[in-house]
Amino acid sequence: MRIERARGTRDFLPKEMRKRRIMEERMRDVAERWGYEEIRTPTFERAELFTLKSGEAILEEMYEFKDKGGRHLALRPELTAPVIRMYINELKMASKPTKVYYFGNCFRYEEPQKARYREFWQFGTEIIGSDRPEAQAELIALAFNILKSLGVKAELHVGHVGLIRERLRAAQVDGKQINTAMRLIDKGERQAVVELMNEAGVKKDLIDDLLCLLDSKGKNTLQEVRDRNIIAADSDALRELELLLEYLDYYGVDYKLNLGIARGLDYYTGMVFEIYEAGGKLGAQNQICGGGSYRLATLFGGDDIPLTGFAFGFDRLAEIFSVDDKDLERRGVVVVPIRDKDADRGVMKEAIRITSRLREIVPAHIDLMNRSLSAQLKYANACHDSFAVLVGKNELKEANVTLRNLITGEQERMSVEDCVERLKAYFGVKGEEK
Repeated sequence: MRIERARGTRDFLPKEMRKRRIMEERMRDVAERWGYEEIRTPTFERAELFTLKSGEAILEEMYEFKDKGGRHLALRPELTAPVIRMYINELKMASKPTKVYYFGNCFRYEEPQKARYREFWQFGTEIIGSDRPEAQAELIALAFNILKSLGVKAELHVGHVGLIRERLRAAQVDGKQINTAMRLIDKGERQAVVELMNEAGVKKDLIDDLLCLLDSKGKNTLQEVRDRNIIAADSDALRELELLLEYLDYYGVDYKLNLGIARGLDYYTGMVFEIYEAGGKLGAQNQICGGGSYRLATLFGGDDIPLTGFAFGFDRLAEIFSVDDKDLERRGVVVVPIRDKDADRGVMKEAIRITSRLREIVPAHIDLMNRSLSAQLKYANACHDSFAVLVGKNELKEANVTLRNLITGEQERMSVEDCVERLKAYFGVKGEEK
C-alpha cells in the first residue's frame, strides 16, 4: 500500500534542503554578529501555554491531544510563548537585555495554501528586558539586514498601537471596548469599529479622528496628526515613536510610517512593524515578517518585563529566495577503487583510508556497489562531483593516486600528500586537517 504524506506537509529533496540551509546559515550569521544567541524549545508544550496567550479559540487551529498520563499537550503553533516560558523557567536571572534567536518548525491545523502549510518554520529574535526605542530600532534594523543578506526586496511599515489606544481612550471608550476595537482594526473590519463606537455613544468627529489616524501613512504622517490635534502633543507614545524613527534613520533603514497597524492581542503595548516582500513574487499574501513590543511574561507567572521581538515566515522567504544553481550542486570528491574482483582487498583498504582522510577537509564518498570504473565515474558526474581520486593496483604499487578533474577531464598521477594539498587549494580549505 502506498502511503501519501499528510496534508499540509512537504518533503524536501536534497537540492531544496541545500537552498534552505544556505538561507538558514545566512540568517543565523547575521543574528549572531548582532550579538544574539540561539535557543531551542520543545516541539510540544502544555496546551494552556497557548490558550493563555491567544484564547481558547486557538484550540481549533492547533494539533492538540492528551498524552498517556492525561496531560493536555499541543504541537507548538508559534514560538513566542515557548520562548517566554523558557525565559521565566530558565533565564530570568540572566543579564538584561537578554538577546536570543530561534529557528524551528510549528504546526497549525488550517487550510493549506500557497506558502502556508500545516507544518511551517519560523525564524525569530527576542530582546528580553527592554522595549526602549534603542531596542526597537536595533530589532527592526536586524530584520532588515537579515533580508538584505538574502537579497530580498522588502518594504517596511512601522506603527505604534499606543497611539490607537490613546485615541480610543480620548473618545471615552472603555477598556473592554478598546480591546474589542483593536481586534477589529487588526482584522481590517473598519465598519464594525464604527458601529462599536456608535453604540458606545462616541461623537462623529472623534470617530473621524480615529479613522484618519488609521489611514495615516507616509513620512509627513506625524506632522499631519499633530496639525489636526488627533494625538495630544505630550503623548508618550508619540515621543517614543519619533525617537524610534530617528534611530532608524541612523541605521539607514528605509521605512513607511503606517499608524493603522494594530494587534488584536491585548499584551502588545507599543511599537509594531510589518515587512512585505516588494518584488511582486508572493502576490497578495506578501507579508514575510511581523514584530513589536509587548508584555507577556506576567501571563505565564513571570515578572512584568518588557519584550521586543519579531518572527519571519521562513517558508515564504524560501519561496522568493534565489541562489545560483551552481551553489546548490553538491561539489565534492569521489574516491574510485579500481577492482578486478571482490578479492582486491588491498585496493579497497587503501581507497577507504584515502576517503577517510579526505573527509576531514572536503565532502568525499566512495563506491558502495562494486561497480566498474565507467559506472563509478558516471555516478560521480550525476552527483556533480568536482574530482575523482582513482586507486588501482598500479597506483597501489607506486604509493600514488590518479586525480581526475571531472569538469575539465584532465588527470594527473601524484602522491596522496600532493593530492590532499591540491584539493585543499581547490576547495579553499585553510589550516590543518581536522
